[in-house]
Amino acid sequence: MPQEVSPSDLSRIENVISSRLKIKRGSTLFYLGDAFVSLYRVRLGVFKTCLTTQDGRNQVTGFQMAGEILGLDGIVSQHHTCDAVALEDAEVCVLPFQSMETLSREVVSLQQHMHRIMSQKIVHDQGVMLLLGSMRAEERVATFLSHLMQRLHAQGFSRSALILRMTREEIGSYLGLKLETVSRTFSKLAQNRIIHIQRRHIEIINPEALQRIVNAATCR
Repeated sequence: MPQEVSPSDLSRIENVISSRLKIKRGSTLFYLGDAFVSLYRVRLGVFKTCLTTQDGRNQVTGFQMAGEILGLDGIVSQHHTCDAVALEDAEVCVLPFQSMETLSREVVSLQQHMHRIMSQKIVHDQGVMLLLGSMRAEERVATFLSHLMQRLHAQGFSRSALILRMTREEIGSYLGLKLETVSRTFSKLAQNRIIHIQRRHIEIINPEALQRIVNAATCR
């Protein structure tokens, strides 16, 4: 919640948060087509959002982690447009949307906060379009790792090390790359001593070189 919320308003917001849900790894929080009732703030764990394409492929559309919001896709049509699947044991806070919307009309700072969240989602989606539309494989993977590090650091985690909760196949689906291309690109980054890989553990050992790859893509 925004820091400028008064203690009394904060108490009202906390009363709106109806419950917490624990979601087991591999379980689905909501499915494509489900009625939109609530937003969900990820408290613990990592989720992927995905949908099944007309030819039967499972397309990953995003990854959400602690501190981020799930369910914004349902606001327009009142139905969810994707599945949300836990990549590890997770926990979410349930935010009933109608109650939050009503309260936001009375608490201006909450309304502004909700607008910021939605704006961030738009900016993120625009970034993904750029990622998929104009970048080479190495640039896509480097940008993905850089953004993931930034998001984790904002939650208080390391600037240089992370554990990938998603598989390389899921990363490839998100980035529009084949599994073999993702694996080959990770290996190339490791051979060039930009990252160190130990199974799902990734350490950025040359952040300047990683950033140069990202910059080359965004400046082209």
